[in-house]
Amino acid sequence: MSRGMRILFITSTRLGDAVLSTGLLDVLLARHPGARVTIACGPVAASLFDAMPGRERTIVVTKRRHDLHWLSLWRDCVGTRWDLCVDLRGSAITLFLSARRRLIMRGGRRQGARVAHLGALLGLSPPPLPVVWTAPADRERARAILPDGTRWLALAPTANWVGKIWPADRFVALAQALQAHAVQAGHGPLRPVVLYGPGEAERRMAAPVLAALPDAVDAGGDHALPQVAALLARCQGFVGNDSGLMHLSAAAGTPTLGLFGPSRMTEYGPAGRCARGVAAPGPEGHAPIAGLEVATVLRAAIDLLDAAGPAAGDIPGDAPGDAMSVVA
Repeated sequence: MSRGMRILFITSTRLGDAVLSTGLLDVLLARHPGARVTIACGPVAASLFDAMPGRERTIVVTKRRHDLHWLSLWRDCVGTRWDLCVDLRGSAITLFLSARRRLIMRGGRRQGARVAHLGALLGLSPPPLPVVWTAPADRERARAILPDGTRWLALAPTANWVGKIWPADRFVALAQALQAHAVQAGHGPLRPVVLYGPGEAERRMAAPVLAALPDAVDAGGDHALPQVAALLARCQGFVGNDSGLMHLSAAAGTPTLGLFGPSRMTEYGPAGRCARGVAAPGPEGHAPIAGLEVATVLRAAIDLLDAAGPAAGDIPGDAPGDAMSVVA
């Protein structure tokens, strides 16, 4: 009997990993209707779960010296008798909580996609694809920012470290080439939307792209994650660096092309109903992203948009807490 079931779900401090874990969480929600779920995650990912049905509480885990953040989390959770504890961080914390069942994902580098590792925790093959949850207000705001009647191309030119960042001038050249292709192919104009994370550093990384694309919409910095997901769902396609935004786009069902240099595409490629990655030439994990040419990305982007077809960018229904992606 799962009604009233209490679930503790400990997921990542990083946005990309937290997004990848949503497919597993969505399966648990389907298996246990009426369950009350407590999410434990880092501050960057916290708003990702705001519109999730069944969410009782989000505990923001802020890293502290000597791993004292785990002690704080234990104090927040020890007073509850949990029916299920899922720990994707591989910590020992759930062993010291009252729980009927525990699922602990062990650490260490593994071969294959991260979503497959997550799915294996529940014995799921193929693994569930990530999802995003949005509320009607999120979608209404997204429609106001990106109105109907325009085809939108999302660009995400930032990342959490410099080795992942494709040069800004190449994003500009790519956007201009895709705009020209769309007109030549008879699809109509394609207008860029530039997305980036909060903070001055992210804004500075995105600034050269915005400056060189005067028709671009600046959609970065100050939106909660469900609102960002709703913006992405309105776009006909997404091209961006290996980042949390890339994973959020794929989870939203937007045709997504992720760009990879010295990061592992086989493990952290975008997972979604229409998502692909393109990697710089060279050994995985060591190839400089500067080796990724505009022509290569352009071909991949055109192939992706052609495969997605005219339905790309259609908006899902307005049910509260709508999960905007498909679970395999």
